[in-house]
Amino acid sequence: MESVAVSSSTFGDILDQLSLSTLRYHWQSVLTSAVVFAIIYEISRIFSPVLFPKTFQFFKGYNGPNWHVHVVSTVHCLVVVLGSFFIFGDNSLSQDRVFGYVRWAADIYSISCGYFLWDTIIAIYFYKYQGISMVFHGVASFSVFIFSFRPFVNYYGAIFLMYELSTIFLNFHWFMDKLGWTGSKIQLVNGVVLLLTFFCARIVFGTYMSYKMWSDIVAVKDDVPLRYWIVYGVANFVTTCLNVWWFSQMIAMLRKRFPAKEVAKHK
Repeated sequence: MESVAVSSSTFGDILDQLSLSTLRYHWQSVLTSAVVFAIIYEISRIFSPVLFPKTFQFFKGYNGPNWHVHVVSTVHCLVVVLGSFFIFGDNSLSQDRVFGYVRWAADIYSISCGYFLWDTIIAIYFYKYQGISMVFHGVASFSVFIFSFRPFVNYYGAIFLMYELSTIFLNFHWFMDKLGWTGSKIQLVNGVVLLLTFFCARIVFGTYMSYKMWSDIVAVKDDVPLRYWIVYGVANFVTTCLNVWWFSQMIAMLRKRFPAKEVAKHK
């Protein structure tokens, strides 16, 4: 028992030296989250071909794994988007937006931290198919959430969780393509909702809240380590650029699937 206590103390000291002091209460949740998402991936591998045999019979190469990745992504989005609304409503965090800490909110970040740990591994493994942008996205997102355990900007961390609201509709759009619903009225409606949520959540709300976050950080700049400026600065810049790029790609994607004449027919 004494050796366990010493080991635990040493681990806590290491986290303190890394300025990740609250991670001692959540590292189990981070690893559990990563494992759970890996299990969800495996569950999808087993049951999705059974539930959608007509779709999977035509899948080749990366199509199957890509389906399972989208299933995991959708589960993650549904969980953390709901949690983000509660974080923004927490009075304790709103009173100290830079260094505030609430254990239940950090537990929600643990879920995303574990997810992006899994997602980064998957992006590296399937780099040939997903491209370098998804690796950057995974690394940037994981870095943001792991460094939140200083604690740091736990209030504004909900911004990045809210980003996932649009991902839900992006995944639905992808699933509709694979299920043979391309060009359908329901895909058109989903596409419009996708553009609205992406633009509002990531471009408008995300940019505004990023400005507020950096304003608050600058106000306490002497208490913020240099590595946090680098990690959050790079992560914020990368995700902002990716959001603009992805939004332009979504517009092009919908224009390709729904030319102006086709949109008129659906009205």
